[in-house]
Formats: sequence, C-alpha cells, structure tokens
Amino acid sequence: MTTELHGLPLFPLETVLFPGGVLPLRIFEVRYLDMIRKCHAVGAPFGVVRLRKGREVSAAGIEEAFAEVGTLAQIQELTTVQSGLLSVVCTGQQRFRVLRSERAKYGLWTAHVERVDDDQPVAVPPEHEKISQGLAILMAQLKARGAAHLPDAEAFGDCAWVANRWAELLPLPAELKQQLMQLESPLVRLDLVGDALERLGVLKA
Repeated sequence: MTTELHGLPLFPLETVLFPGGVLPLRIFEVRYLDMIRKCHAVGAPFGVVRLRKGREVSAAGIEEAFAEVGTLAQIQELTTVQSGLLSVVCTGQQRFRVLRSERAKYGLWTAHVERVDDDQPVAVPPEHEKISQGLAILMAQLKARGAAHLPDAEAFGDCAWVANRWAELLPLPAELKQQLMQLESPLVRLDLVGDALERLGVLKA
C-alpha cells in the first residue's frame, strides 16, 4: 500500500473521527455533494479533519484552518433523502498527516497526505480491565436501546479500540480528542482516557 495519497478530498468538521469509528453525515453543501457521490461511485475514501478555525458550513469571508492529522473515511451507506440532500454513514479507517493542501474555487479542500501507521495491537493490561468492562456494559446498554451507528466489530481486549470508543462517547473537548487520536501509543491513549473517566465520575479510581 502506498504511504502517500494525492488529491485527497477533505471534509473539515468540528468533530474528530477515530479509526474504527462510525460517522453519520447529512450532506447538502454543493462543494461536498459531488465529492461524496464520486467517492461512493469508485469506493474511494475522503479525509475528515478537525476544524481549528472557521465553520462547517462555508460562509463568505470566513477563513478555514484544520488539524494536520485526520482520518480516512470510507462510505458504507449513501441515501438520497431529497434533491440536494444526502444521508451518509462512514467508518474511520487509517490516520493521515497533511503535507500540502489547497482550496478549489468552490471551497473544496484537497490535500497531498501521508498515511500514519495503524495502531499496533496491545492487550488491555489488568489494571485497565475496568475501563474495558465499563465500555462493554455501556455499549450493550446502547444497543439494547436501539442506538444507531455503533461499530460492528468489537475488540474489548485491545487498548486502541477501547480508548478510541471511549474518546468518541465521552463529552471531551474536541482539541483533547484530537490529541488522543494523534497519540502513537495505544496504551498511553488508554491511560489518558482512564484519567478522563475518573475525572468525569464515570469510573471510580
């Protein structure tokens, strides 16, 4: 697999997409409608990057800036709700780092990016088993309530997967979620998620 991608279309959002996560989107802006249809037609991903400056909906005179590290999004479902409105469900794939980016005439960003290595499998250590167990309980409750857009695959014994799912679910600042997503060590990520769970009173020390 090539480590670089050229002309990757970007979707700056106020959220952070983690590898293995599920992201539902409602697409209505002209700059994204055509991009999403083209990506879906050929099975190509697009890049989700967190907005640091600007708005998700383009506005004249508003400058946009986004994080240098994002996540490839693969379209799993696409539904035409009505003319000019698409409903899309994507899954997070590999992370990437933006090397160069440019904005086209109609506001669509594209970039030359390099892929970031996938997290290596790291077993959840005994001292963090309560974090994994708590996630398993929560996700079972969400499924019982009929919650939509939960990951199909489950890996409650893997540090990265557990940390990523908690980071998605917790009410953490977007900047902190970005920092967690970028961390190279799955174990350090899980450590920090555990700290957040205790601070928020979700799990007891």
